Amino acid sequence: MSGGARAPSLDLGVIGNACAAALIDRDACVVWMCAPRMDGDPVFCRLLDGAKDEGGEWSIAVEDQVATEQRYVRNTAILETVLTDQDGNRLRVTDFAPRFKAAGRIFRPQTIVRLVEPVEGTPRMRVRLRPRHGYGAHAPDTTRGTSHIRFLLGAQVMRLTTDAPVEYVERGTAFLVDRPYAFVFGPDERLAQAPMAVARAFLEETQSYWCEWVRYLSLPIDFQDVVIRAAITLKLCAHEETGGIVAALTTSIPEYGESGRTWDYRFCWLRDSYFTVKALNLLGATRTMEDYLGYVSNIATGSPDGYLQPLFGLGLERRIDEAVLGTLPGYRGHGPVRSGNAAYAQVQNDGYGSVILSITQCFFDERLPAMGGEALFHRLEPLGEQAARRWDQPDAGLWEFRTRHAVHTYSAMMCWAACDRLARIAGRLGLAGDARRWRDAAERIHAGTLERGWNEELKSFVSTFGGADLDASLLLMPEIGFLPAHDPRFLSTLAACEAHLRFGNHLYRYRAPDDFGEPETAFTACTFWLIDALARVGRHDDAREIFADILDHRNHLGLLSEGLHVETGELWGNFPQTYSMVGLINAAMRLSRRWEDVL
Repeated sequence: MSGGARAPSLDLGVIGNACAAALIDRDACVVWMCAPRMDGDPVFCRLLDGAKDEGGEWSIAVEDQVATEQRYVRNTAILETVLTDQDGNRLRVTDFAPRFKAAGRIFRPQTIVRLVEPVEGTPRMRVRLRPRHGYGAHAPDTTRGTSHIRFLLGAQVMRLTTDAPVEYVERGTAFLVDRPYAFVFGPDERLAQAPMAVARAFLEETQSYWCEWVRYLSLPIDFQDVVIRAAITLKLCAHEETGGIVAALTTSIPEYGESGRTWDYRFCWLRDSYFTVKALNLLGATRTMEDYLGYVSNIATGSPDGYLQPLFGLGLERRIDEAVLGTLPGYRGHGPVRSGNAAYAQVQNDGYGSVILSITQCFFDERLPAMGGEALFHRLEPLGEQAARRWDQPDAGLWEFRTRHAVHTYSAMMCWAACDRLARIAGRLGLAGDARRWRDAAERIHAGTLERGWNEELKSFVSTFGGADLDASLLLMPEIGFLPAHDPRFLSTLAACEAHLRFGNHLYRYRAPDDFGEPETAFTACTFWLIDALARVGRHDDAREIFADILDHRNHLGLLSEGLHVETGELWGNFPQTYSMVGLINAAMRLSRRWEDVL
């Protein structure tokens, strides 16, 4: 365990500030951090590289370490790890990314702070700070001063400023810790005060910020700790400067083993972002929606004809070319490691509904300082026109099949949702003619989808028009309002999905072989869709049983990845997955008792 020798796993904590983000393992080792953005070059890449002696980590370890304890400071994104050596000496590492209000704005630098304090005795500590660049290919050139080390990482320079002995940090020499030490790692900028003064001030302000943010969440009476952790994690996956939201903070964590399903999720999928925004809105945290509105408004303005690709870079980049990297072996050696995602070039017709659904609330929510008006509505109309044209056209679908296209029922439903919500928005704005036009389009798509997405032999809706396979997205019909939960057609579809996709308390997204064969892991978001469907049809006990099972499969800090291997119960896939964290919030809100039933 000493020196961070633990095998790679997803027992990781996340720190961040909606600009910087880092993953830290149970031994207080920073194993993943990208710069200058969440989708940038990983300066710490140990998660995808098992060659411990080649760098890519920031470890803080005690000599002869025998135990660790890790937790979040209550209601914050501040992570504490306590390391214990064989003699009972204990060291606490407090990790966070500064985030607080200052000078009329949110201060959120591309910086992480590590505060090290002896808790018991005088432990001997060894610090190894060895960033890389070029996706692990290169060690940086360094220069040092009396209290800092500068790292030339390709086109960027980063600096560690510390009051610990720089000689010991640079060489990885163990030394006694008889007092606290501070480490501030970020852009190549001088600190205005001593490192400890900066670290202490940043810590106090950051803790106050998160506690205040949590204080105003609209929480259920049950599962509050679950919802708080999920909400904070979703906030950390937002790139606040532009409003984009990453699907996950990592690339290339495989869906399972040698499956080859290793994708880069550090981009903004319109679909995933809709679910994230909706979950935070449910809690009253509408600022993410307001930021995202600016992001998608820029996308819509840059697409005059309304065509939307399925994902974008955090800076609105439209080309996200996919490359296989030979510089990193991959998570537990399971490659390939990828940068970029070729799905950006796919046709995925559900995106029109995703965008419009994600910002519909801003036309109706009187709490917002600036509500949506006619100008925004008219910017959205080209998206609706694309939806009205594309609802019955082939696409790659929400599962992003790379070698086949079909008319996917979910895509058709989301095209209906785009037109349906435009009709509602027009009605809200008093635009009677526009409301009728969009209502007519919605009714036409609805009728066509009911007819062509239904398989009479199976007595179920199916994945594709005229097809015979099922996928879990069919369970979202009540969620988006396409059919009520007690409609006989939905009830029989739910039964079919359980029969074909449910294994124990977990749901596969589909079971038919795809471009890489048959899926080997349950998709956690889909299991949450099942929970929602069961609750909607009155099967609350079944829903609670499944929810309890998922809660038991979170990592030690309450976080989830993309999927779960049903046989072993192990987390796989990119981490933390916003889809999955959204599911925790939605399920908790739906299954909780009401405040008035308790108080």
